[in-house]
Amino acid sequence: MGSGRKTMTVFVTLLSGLILVITGIALHWPRWAWPALGVLLVAAAVAIHRSIGGDSEEFPREYTLEPDLPIPPIPRQEQRVGEVALPSVATDYDFVFSATVRWTLLDPPDGAPLINPAGLAVDAVLKRAREITVEQPPTRSKLAQHVLDGALGVMRPDVTGRVLAMAQDVSLSLPDTDRERLAKLSAVRKNEDVWEHERNHERNKRAYLGGDVLKDTGSAVVWWLSRNEEHIEGAVDRIGVLARLSAAANNEEVAPQFQHLLPPQPQADPAAAERSSVDADSAEPFTSEASGTGSEVPVDDLLSWFGFGPEDPDLLLFAERLADVAEKHGKSEAAEAIKRRVDGPGSQDPEPDAPSSEPPVGGSG
Repeated sequence: MGSGRKTMTVFVTLLSGLILVITGIALHWPRWAWPALGVLLVAAAVAIHRSIGGDSEEFPREYTLEPDLPIPPIPRQEQRVGEVALPSVATDYDFVFSATVRWTLLDPPDGAPLINPAGLAVDAVLKRAREITVEQPPTRSKLAQHVLDGALGVMRPDVTGRVLAMAQDVSLSLPDTDRERLAKLSAVRKNEDVWEHERNHERNKRAYLGGDVLKDTGSAVVWWLSRNEEHIEGAVDRIGVLARLSAAANNEEVAPQFQHLLPPQPQADPAAAERSSVDADSAEPFTSEASGTGSEVPVDDLLSWFGFGPEDPDLLLFAERLADVAEKHGKSEAAEAIKRRVDGPGSQDPEPDAPSSEPPVGGSG
């Protein structure tokens, strides 16, 4: 404050002296007036200095005994919460939640009861977290964790209005057993989707072929022409085959107008035809007699009619299936005849009246 007083005194003295000098020159003061003017300026400077120095201090002394201190920050407290189960959008699949809860006390109203700030803060954070996780799928735990980081990272009051609470270091996970179980279910659903698409594709293809392409012979011929536009002669040659296909697809006989286009049927052996006629008259396609003429020969003709020869590798499989069909229709004797014929003579029981080809044991030649 001393340097300020001196500056103010010098400034006021110089300003007053300048005014007096200008006034003296303008009024043509005598020579003896100038020394008096100097004495007057000195007296004025002393008076000004005393008047400035005599003012009271800016702040009373009692207020400057201690320096000003900064306002202390509001104390914040925290508590770690771990391994808390929070529901997901799927029933029975809960998240595992962990976080550090921080809170700050608010000014209580008059007559407010005592509180447990940690309990109120943790409860507020868990309620906010539950509102988010209950809408999240269990397979998206990491995504839900980032959502919680943003939602719980803001201080918000609890329902009582006594604390401000937030959470940090949030961790959200799914138990390993639930994760494995969900992975298996996801794989099954994907396989079912693929199977369903394949089945729908097959069903659509059957409907297209049966209800559109093979609806009748004309549709089948037009379909073949649409795929082979440059081979009209080939379509004509295949009308008979297409007529048979359309008839078979609709479980019908070939239409009479296309009968002449069918390939000729193979000519059967007259003896076999005669035997077949006898079997048809007796309504017994396979006889139960033990002789070869009654059971084996019709089986040979039947297999030959289907196009199987003695050395055909599929003969045994076809005969087994044919025997199963006979069994299902109650034709046990016919099924046995088929099995005996296919298995060969070595598997048949020797005829009681048939002569033995081997000499008796111990007998003479």
